[in-house]
Amino acid sequence: MTTRILTGITTTGTPHLGNYAGAIRPAIRASQQPGVDSFYFLADYHALIKCDDPLRIQRSRLEIAATWLAGGLDPDKVTFYRQSDIPEIPELTWLLTCVSAKGLLNRAHAYKASVDKNLENGEDPDAGVTMGLYSYPVLMAADILMFNANKVPVGRDQIQHVEMARDIGQRFNHLFGQGRDFFALPEAVIEESVATLPGLDGRKMSKSYDNTIPLFSSAKDMKDAISRIVTDSRAPGEAKDPDNAHLFTLYQAFSTLAQCAEFREELLQGLGWGEAKQRLFQLLDGQLAEKREYYHQLIARPADLEDILLAGAAKARKLATPFLEQLREAVGLRSFRSSVQASTEVKKKAAKSARFVSFRDEDGSFRFRLLAADGEQLLLSRRFADGKSAGAVSKQLQQGGEADVRIEGLGFGLWLNGEQVADGPQFDSAEARDAAIESLRAALAPQPD
Repeated sequence: MTTRILTGITTTGTPHLGNYAGAIRPAIRASQQPGVDSFYFLADYHALIKCDDPLRIQRSRLEIAATWLAGGLDPDKVTFYRQSDIPEIPELTWLLTCVSAKGLLNRAHAYKASVDKNLENGEDPDAGVTMGLYSYPVLMAADILMFNANKVPVGRDQIQHVEMARDIGQRFNHLFGQGRDFFALPEAVIEESVATLPGLDGRKMSKSYDNTIPLFSSAKDMKDAISRIVTDSRAPGEAKDPDNAHLFTLYQAFSTLAQCAEFREELLQGLGWGEAKQRLFQLLDGQLAEKREYYHQLIARPADLEDILLAGAAKARKLATPFLEQLREAVGLRSFRSSVQASTEVKKKAAKSARFVSFRDEDGSFRFRLLAADGEQLLLSRRFADGKSAGAVSKQLQQGGEADVRIEGLGFGLWLNGEQVADGPQFDSAEARDAAIESLRAALAPQPD
């Protein structure tokens, strides 16, 4: 069974070692495993919650996109996109907002931390708190649930948000599923050894603390940053305590078990901090030099990055667009024309369990759906320039026209007279896809008089 993995990085700054070791590297490794379907994105809507500097956000989007690719992400094997290129995500955010309990959002760590800080300073509890900050977990839930991710690699401070996504998804399934679970329930994935890296001062490596080691800066800048790592006052020759040394924690995150064991022993034997920092630099530079060169090549070609991201967005929307239409149907946001047509279909073809529903899309084109008796979408037609053309194809299918079902990965297409006229949904497994194809064939089979 295929496992879907999804993760993203907020575009508010230049990537550093902590981002790479805690999120990017484990996510890329996961994407290279057999039996996975990986989704990675630039969380630029999330960036608006934290940053009101448009130039910084734009630059960060470029740098983070280049970082993913330089780190080894293959856009041909994964779905790689910008959050803001998927309009279905903010719409799903609103659908989920309408089922999210305020009490649940009150417990979000980021919101509680802001309230606690305000109270400590004698201010109004919600001073400076925006709705973006407050409802951040709902947007993150939409990111995850839109693509029914099974596993979500995150830092330890984000585990709560994945758990909230589960709660919100369960609530939606309960209210609107009618026996069907629209959303898979995600699980957070943490790489324990590098979930959180210390910065130069020993606190969590973060742009907020100005204690980061840049990931793809020049070798000189990296060496200078490493030289500023805070250590204790033990002189060369004195035994060091690796378990309480931030420098050792950083080394451990990038070394093999053998390298780590050797370095640990040398520290215990009195290796000087200056030499230890040089060892860390050599280790990092050896692993990152080639990636650094590729990163700067990508930064110099922003148009190429744009093409890659737009292609990824188109790939993502092939799943998001039909799925959101199902969710809109589920909550009652249906076309009046569709309702009338559905009623007519039921009266005229009571013997058939499935029904065709025609509608006009937002771009002015005409389309139809084939819905099973339980409301599940079996088919969504391609766009037609006029209602007459769409109706002719729909009528031909209803009258038993010779249609050809062709499998396309975990989905399928419907062909009529040598032309593809409709698509089925995307499924989590080949078994689910094949069962849907059987239901479709049964629905399209000529009914006895």
